[in-house]
Amino acid sequence: QLQLVESGGGLVQPGGSLRLSCAASGFTLDYYGVGWFRQVPGKEREGVGCLSMTTGSTNYADSVKGRFTISRDNAKKTVFLQMNSLKPEDTAVYYCAADLKDECPTRPGSSPKWWGQGTQVTVSS
Repeated sequence: QLQLVESGGGLVQPGGSLRLSCAASGFTLDYYGVGWFRQVPGKEREGVGCLSMTTGSTNYADSVKGRFTISRDNAKKTVFLQMNSLKPEDTAVYYCAADLKDECPTRPGSSPKWWGQGTQVTVSS
C-alpha cells in the first residue's frame, strides 16, 4: 500500500521560500503521476502542479507558474515542491497525491487514489 507523507511546511514571510517534500513509502513512484494541491478552509481545493514520474513533464497552475517548481529525487521516492516569492495568498494546507492512471492528477476531472496528510504553509509578516 502506497503511503505519502508531506513535510516542510511552516511560517514564512512574504517573498520568502519553502520547499515541501512528499515522501513515498511502500513503493517507489516510478509509474505514478504526482500532484500538489492546496486548500484553504471554506474554499475548494486547488491543483498547484503535477509531475509525471514516467516522462518528467510538469504542469502548473497559472497562479504559481514561474514561482513554484516540482522536482523528484533520483530514487523516485520523494517529490519536492519548491516555492519561491511566496505571497500571503499562498497560505493553505498543501497536499500531495499520486495516481497510477493519470500522469497529471491535478487536471480537471482527475481523482488521485493516494493522498498525504497535508502540511500547513503560512505566508505572513
